[in-house]
Amino acid sequence: MDDISQNSSSAAAAGNGSVTQTNAAEDPKQNLNEVINSIQKTLALLHQLHLTVSSFSLASQLPLLQRLNALVSELDTMQGLAENCNIQVPMEVVKLIDDGRNPDEFTRDIINSCIARNQITKGKTDGFKSLRKHLLEELEQAFPDDVEAYREIRATSAAESKRLAQSQSILPNGDVKIKAEH
Repeated sequence: MDDISQNSSSAAAAGNGSVTQTNAAEDPKQNLNEVINSIQKTLALLHQLHLTVSSFSLASQLPLLQRLNALVSELDTMQGLAENCNIQVPMEVVKLIDDGRNPDEFTRDIINSCIARNQITKGKTDGFKSLRKHLLEELEQAFPDDVEAYREIRATSAAESKRLAQSQSILPNGDVKIKAEH
């Protein structure tokens, strides 16, 4: 039985070396998939270890040691694979997980925060539009000729800006159109 544990350890060590060599040429998505597979294997090993420990007897000492060795080997493999993955996780997500909460709460909170900021900004822009409209109405009553000239200048300027934007592939909001590459 010692041969089995040594064979599995050497196979895992050999597997670890080959994975590290091939990962350099592979894409990040493949590296992530390998880490995910290693995590799942580690969870399965932990489950087996839990079952062995919960029903421990003197006869199950050797399987316990083999499972511990397999767990250590898989954790080593996982660490090697993880070095090839560049994933950035916000600390808030890690703290949520440490607190036993769902990390999806972080995403939901960020989206709700963006929605709230968007509503505030929309309220401000609507307020300025309303103020502009009110000021134009008041100015039109006091200076009708000047307001008419202002509207003509504004219309001419808007038409010129639109024509210039179309010729330069600029969107009305000032963003530049990006040509799709096929």
